[in-house]
Amino acid sequence: MLFNSYEFILAFLPITLGVFLWLKRNAAGALAVPWLAAASLFFYGWWKPVYLLLIGTSIAVNYMAGLALGGVWPGGGRRPGPGARRWIAIGGVAFNLGLIGYFKYAGFLVETVNAATGAGLSLGPVVLPLAISFFTFQQIAYVVDTYKGEPCETSLGRYALFVSFFPQLIAGPVVRAQLVLPQFRRLSGRHWDERHLAVGLAMFGIGLVKKAVIADSVAACANPVFAAADAGASPDLLTAWSGALAYTFQLYFDFSGYSDMAIGAALMFGVRLPLNFNSPYKARSISDFWRRWHMTLSAFLREYLYIALGGNRRGRVRRYANLMTTMALGGLWHGAGWTFVAWGVLHGAYLCVNHGWNVLAPRWLVRLRAYHLACWLATFLAVVAGWVLFRATSLAGAGRMLEGMLGLNGFALPAGLAAQLGPLGAWLAAHGHSDPGLSGQQFVLAWSWIAVLLGVTTLCPNSQQILSRYRPALHIGQPPLRRPLAWRLSMGWAVASGVAFAVGLFALPRVSEFLYFQF
Repeated sequence: MLFNSYEFILAFLPITLGVFLWLKRNAAGALAVPWLAAASLFFYGWWKPVYLLLIGTSIAVNYMAGLALGGVWPGGGRRPGPGARRWIAIGGVAFNLGLIGYFKYAGFLVETVNAATGAGLSLGPVVLPLAISFFTFQQIAYVVDTYKGEPCETSLGRYALFVSFFPQLIAGPVVRAQLVLPQFRRLSGRHWDERHLAVGLAMFGIGLVKKAVIADSVAACANPVFAAADAGASPDLLTAWSGALAYTFQLYFDFSGYSDMAIGAALMFGVRLPLNFNSPYKARSISDFWRRWHMTLSAFLREYLYIALGGNRRGRVRRYANLMTTMALGGLWHGAGWTFVAWGVLHGAYLCVNHGWNVLAPRWLVRLRAYHLACWLATFLAVVAGWVLFRATSLAGAGRMLEGMLGLNGFALPAGLAAQLGPLGAWLAAHGHSDPGLSGQQFVLAWSWIAVLLGVTTLCPNSQQILSRYRPALHIGQPPLRRPLAWRLSMGWAVASGVAFAVGLFALPRVSEFLYFQF
């Protein structure tokens, strides 16, 4: 079930919320958590009910591992010693890695072996379960944190809700238990703040517009370019850049829209999720970009992989090796394909260069405003180049896109557009830079979207800033905006939020999956 679907918006969400509020008012909230857990599992099973067995088994195994690590046994018994706890933690992590390894990477491994050796191995069809990358990582963090001394969760209902809570189940954020379990415990009371519904609906509406109106529209400018490159075409300079930039903004508004909708849906139930997206295209370095893009995944990779490998504690060379390893595995987490590995390795190299430059950069240079503008531009262009690898379905297709962006495939304008340029158009036609096969309308539409969205993503406040007065998410860390941009409980903003919601609903007939659903 998709957030941007009639089933979710007009049926699942209002029914789930209505029953939740009725239970809080009439049953002292005692059944609120079990109800949300059951509704979340129904939400997950809507796609493929058989995979409820998978997520149910995963929940049960990790819940029991947490009880064992916390020394809280259902029937009593002696607390396990240090050696036993260590093996329980290793077993829990191995179980989670085994699940994601089989369902997500086994087919990729077999294909790689066959390509390298011609062995002809066959695994059979393996369907990737929805959200397995997210709920396994979330439970790995839980097992590791419990092993390190964090309290375990003794209530199976609350633990099941922690793993399956529908606003964050499908595409994050990757939530740590310490952030949400205390909030789930408070759901058992009667108290509920009506402002949560208003702010949550406003945030959800903003996300719906980002996804249904902006991301899905600009996708029409990106998809044909990448499809042609993957099929063997060699896009020219402007076509390649239009496709790469269009996808850059499609992914931004798709993921940002999902993040807003997740935060808004959770807040309607009185739960604040951690911030997962914070204007990443305003970043002035790759390190800053990763502090703003998929923030909870970045935190997970840093705390549970990079630091575990030694971080920066064992010298500069080891630090760079740890960065490369972490980012390569982070790329592989996004998808079982060499394009994702290459994307991760590229960002690892970016981070190594970033850290090296920070050591070498003269202090006087850092004080120049032009330097910061150059840093932003270099960061943005590096990210765009990386997204080409992220989007392309093959390394060959990505290579053709990057060749085009470097100008190696020539330069051309649509013939109709070139004809409007007078002598310049005639010169372009005479030198082979006017192509009758290019659509002038599509060309203008793509670059118009790119120009507008570049301004929006780099100059405008984000949704968390607009609603920050009411703390829609955890860890916003930004001062509230002043009027007139600051959202508040007023008739004017209620009408604006309603209009945004309606615009998003009208765009739903062309419903499409969120890009991060495939991960």
